[in-house]
Amino acid sequence: MLNQGIMMSHVMFGILGILFTVALFMDVLNASEKNFKRIKILSLAVAVLMVLAFLIGGYWYVVYYGADRDIIKAGTWPWAHNYFMEVKEHLFFAMLLLSIYLPIAVYRNIPLTNKKNKNLILVICALIILIGLFMDGAGGIISRGVTIGLGR
Repeated sequence: MLNQGIMMSHVMFGILGILFTVALFMDVLNASEKNFKRIKILSLAVAVLMVLAFLIGGYWYVVYYGADRDIIKAGTWPWAHNYFMEVKEHLFFAMLLLSIYLPIAVYRNIPLTNKKNKNLILVICALIILIGLFMDGAGGIISRGVTIGLGR
């Protein structure tokens, strides 16, 4: 039960990070002096949420994933680990670094009325969103690999 709670909090923080990044993307598209404060807050929230998702997911990976990996590899979907977990392990660091860089870029490039500044933030957000969606999908495939490995 505890490991399910840990996994769900990992997923929750990751999904919230993606949703906050979508909100930030929309605010930056419509940047004005009225929403600069919200842009700053959202950029910090994305960084915090992604760091939490990383820390919790890392803990779960070290403590619990070994047994799941063995189940996946013994089942009919070994590629769920061999491809998706391996890619997820490495690609997440890019998203983590982008998420940590996001508030730095936002705070250094306000006002976002400058097209170059705005485009930088939009590209960072788009990359976080795309990588995040892949992470969520990959996590679902890995989870299904465990279920199939257990014969359910």
